Amino acid sequence: MQYLLLIYRNEAQQSRMDPADYQKLLAEYGAYTQSIVQSGNFKAGDGLQPTTTATTVRVRDGKILTTDGPFAETREQLGGYYLVDAKDLDAAIAMAARIPGARHGSIEVRPVMIYK
Repeated sequence: MQYLLLIYRNEAQQSRMDPADYQKLLAEYGAYTQSIVQSGNFKAGDGLQPTTTATTVRVRDGKILTTDGPFAETREQLGGYYLVDAKDLDAAIAMAARIPGARHGSIEVRPVMIYK
């Protein structure tokens, strides 16, 4: 079954990180990514640009409305994702727990709907 592991973190906190600590974090993400690629669980994954680059789109009464930034103001922002294959939710949770961002942010684990 496929699961989307959504990585939430505090952008303000991350922007204040010491450059050496940030490089260490990137290396940890690289090692994690390699481990799930090698295990065969990796389907896709990427980091996202900061929320300051986001645009939210809504259609109301046939009109396209856009606003800068994310839909909601929160303490944690969506920073990236992994799409993985896992035998069950417990296996997906175990993968999510190994994501470096889980130590300071949160990882949302969501099953993917597969349309046939």
